Amino acid sequence: MMKFKETTLKDVWLIEPTLHGDERGHFLEVFREEYFREQGVTCTFVQDNVSVSKKGTLRGLHYQCNPYAQAKLVMAIEGEILDVAVDLRKNSDTFGKYFKAKLSSKNRTMMLIPVGFAHGFSVLSEEATVYYKCSQYYNKESERGIKWNDQEIGIDWEVKNPIVSEKDKKNINFMDIIPSDLF
Repeated sequence: MMKFKETTLKDVWLIEPTLHGDERGHFLEVFREEYFREQGVTCTFVQDNVSVSKKGTLRGLHYQCNPYAQAKLVMAIEGEILDVAVDLRKNSDTFGKYFKAKLSSKNRTMMLIPVGFAHGFSVLSEEATVYYKCSQYYNKESERGIKWNDQEIGIDWEVKNPIVSEKDKKNINFMDIIPSDLF
C-alpha cells in the first residue's frame, strides 16, 4: 500500500510507500497504477530519469509547454532534497503559489507533480540521487524555466550560494511567462 497525502496545492501529492523490511534491509513499491488511479491520478508514465547532484546544487524551476507538458513522480533514492512545485494553472486558486517538501532516502516519501506545474529541487545532503518518472518525453523546444530566486514566488531553498547551471541562470521571472505557456 501507499499513503497519499494532500498538500496545499490541489493535485500535488506526497506519497509514502509501505516499507517491507527485515534484517536484510527493505523493499518498497515506487509505482503501482491501481493505487494512483484510486486517487484520481490517471497519467501514464513514459520516461524515467535519474539525476545525481552534489550538496548545494539547485535544479529548476523547469516545465514543458503543451502538448509536451509533463507530470512527474519524484523520489530521492540516495541523500536528501528539497523538492518544489509551483502552480502555473492560470485558473487555479493557488496560481503562482508553491509547495515544498523534503524527500530523502530515509523517509522514502515521493512527490507527485501533475501537468501544469514548474518543478525544481535543491540538494541538502552531501550528494543526492533523484529518480523521477515523467508522463511525457523530454522535448527541447517546449522546455521552459522560471528563475529559482524569483522574488514574486519567494522560495527558501534552504541552501546558501546554490550551484545553478548556466542554462537555469537564464530562466525568466514568473511575471514574464508568456500567457500561452501557462496551463
